[in-house]
Amino acid sequence: MAILDQNGQPIETAQLVEEQTARITSLAWEVAGHPSRGLTPARLARVLADAEQGDLIAQSDLFEDMEEKDAHIYAELSKRRRSVLGLNWTIAPPRAASAREKKAAAALEELVRELAIEEIIFEATDAIGKGFSCQEIRWQRTADGWLPAEVTARPQRWFTVPPFDRDDVRLRDPAEPYGAPLWPAGWILHKHRAKSGYVARAALFRVLAWPYLFRQFSARDLAEFLEIYGLPLRLGTYPTGATDAEKSTLLAAVRAIGHAAAGIVPEGMAIEFQQAAEGSSDPFKAMIDWCEASVSKAIVGQTLSAQPGSRGGGSLALGKIHDEVRWDITVSDARQIAPTLSRQLVYPLGLLNGLIKDPARAPRWQFDVSETEDVSAYAEALPKLASAGVRIPEKWVHEQLGIPEPEDGEPVLAAPTPPPAPTPPAPAAPAAPAAPARAALRGADPAPDPIDLIAERLAREADAEVRGWMTHIEAMMDEATSLAHLRELLLSGFGELSDAQLGRVLEAAMMAAEAAGRFDVGEAGDG
Repeated sequence: MAILDQNGQPIETAQLVEEQTARITSLAWEVAGHPSRGLTPARLARVLADAEQGDLIAQSDLFEDMEEKDAHIYAELSKRRRSVLGLNWTIAPPRAASAREKKAAAALEELVRELAIEEIIFEATDAIGKGFSCQEIRWQRTADGWLPAEVTARPQRWFTVPPFDRDDVRLRDPAEPYGAPLWPAGWILHKHRAKSGYVARAALFRVLAWPYLFRQFSARDLAEFLEIYGLPLRLGTYPTGATDAEKSTLLAAVRAIGHAAAGIVPEGMAIEFQQAAEGSSDPFKAMIDWCEASVSKAIVGQTLSAQPGSRGGGSLALGKIHDEVRWDITVSDARQIAPTLSRQLVYPLGLLNGLIKDPARAPRWQFDVSETEDVSAYAEALPKLASAGVRIPEKWVHEQLGIPEPEDGEPVLAAPTPPPAPTPPAPAAPAAPAAPARAALRGADPAPDPIDLIAERLAREADAEVRGWMTHIEAMMDEATSLAHLRELLLSGFGELSDAQLGRVLEAAMMAAEAAGRFDVGEAGDG
């Protein structure tokens, strides 16, 4: 029976131990074209249009040049890629997993952690800027089963997309007019949607291409401006009748003195320094700043972390907002990468090693992108709410604080046992009543205290109102998403609770207490 991959295609054992690119030797001999040299708006538009028609070579080369030549793009993109690399991850079993499925997920996680997984994740994030990334897997059979012997990133220029399916990334092959389909279980192909569109148009670098071009123009113009206007004009004079050789000597001295700060001229000739021409570099710097700000917004969603001294200064609150924007982007990137690693790394690894039987119940890759709440605030508020009668599910507390629930038999932390309180001395036994008094106590029940009767009636009549309050508080607990949110609901919600019924109960209790007091006074007077 054939083994099928996640797409239902049969996995050939011979293909597992061989790299698909080894059969297409022409790809390894190719050299990048560097279309950024002499890039113009017209040429840039042509490169992007060719990519839309399936020719990804020039666009891929341009994206490589942009990341390599523009330090600002490299720095901002590196922040975004490494933020994903810094997340914790795990191989999670399916929902309502059985003991066998939990054991399989744990075994797969142990196998994955033996790989160079940080490098695999980092290469997968290359798709953020370039639309897709391809890593080729060469498997090997060991005593423990099938394991990836090598996972190698391949340049995007090695691939193409057919005109009938612009999202089907294929390997460029001279023998295949529309490219060769990628071998099952042989690739980790990650398509990253920085924006909507098929794979050739979803790349983030397509958004950055125009700011990159304008920034290069401005930087070149600024360099020319500084070369022309940054140095004073050197004017050489020669006497009438000077020969061509003398004129050439003077011209060479004028040119050299600007950079070498030294030179010689024949007697009778002179060099004068004129004031540098007036001009301003501000327009060029403004254009460069605009381009870099556009790049920062497109990559990390803000500018505060890029150049805080020039244009990103702001309050602490603004910094927190910008940091939240960066975190939202990191969460989005991680949630796009996780399914790729689940389908194209975890699933084949479990399938080839017999750890997965049902594809629908396969373990999945999971990044930890949960935001835990302030533990100290919860530690202070939860005991008070619980003592007030609020029913708080333990599972909800674990989720909010990011504390995993203990497994069966797993040791857990517990509050230290307080020292035993000293035993108080035994009270002296009361003197036994006389025989007639004991007989009277046995023969008749003591009369109930009126104060106790009033307290019981007050509790009974106020119980319905208090229960209504507790129901309202429990609804707030279900609705709250954080401790701060619950605090707001409590402060705003209690203003709407009706206290009329409770007021009537208290009024009746006060009247009954006053009547009981008058009765006691009257009894005492009669006695």
